[in-house]
Amino acid sequence: MGTAISLDLADDLPAATLHELAEETFRWLREVDARFSTYRKDSEVCRFDRGDLPLAEASADLRAVLERCADLWGATDGFFDAYVTGRLDPSGYVKGWSAQVASDRLLAAGAPNHCLNAGGDVRVRGHSATGRPWRIGIRHPWEPSATCLVLSGTDLAVATSGVYERGQHVLDPRRAPAPGLRSVTVVGADLGVADAYATAAVAMGRSGIGWLDRLPDHRHAVVTDDARLLHSSRLPLAE
Repeated sequence: MGTAISLDLADDLPAATLHELAEETFRWLREVDARFSTYRKDSEVCRFDRGDLPLAEASADLRAVLERCADLWGATDGFFDAYVTGRLDPSGYVKGWSAQVASDRLLAAGAPNHCLNAGGDVRVRGHSATGRPWRIGIRHPWEPSATCLVLSGTDLAVATSGVYERGQHVLDPRRAPAPGLRSVTVVGADLGVADAYATAAVAMGRSGIGWLDRLPDHRHAVVTDDARLLHSSRLPLAE
């Protein structure tokens, strides 16, 4: 998916079991990459976008992702738009969704204590190997080796979208670079939704702060272009 992915399994299970769980997780993520990559001409996304793959012949996963992206387009007043560049690119949902599915599968397989980090989109459950809640550092948007916040919890989906690595790549529905917000982090229960909401808020610019404030069941942290840090009062900050 064009990003680094790490997995920390903290359950006291046999080494062979942990190895198989990890292998199955990365197998799934490689499958997602092959199906949804916008860089591979033979991926389902690219074939569907070109008109080479009818919707009726698409995989259940692709049809579900397209349906969810349409729902998120409506929920964000069009600011989350899988077609914002003029071609299909559901990456703003897929990365978080695929990590969420992987976490759900680990939980069902008997590994309730884990941390999956997909390029800064993080799903944690249970406790770390120390027996304490997981700690999730939010990257400082100007200092790559530093954090601007550290969160802590036992069941969190934490997605961050920003312009500090790839420049102004997040566009608003008018296809213009979105000014105002350097970084947006959204915390919720579903990583795919949190990922899409973070992307939408960046696209909204400064008006995204008020929109985030009104989201039910989600918390957020925002760094503005002029280096102001704002966050929800209920954000699970580490002590």
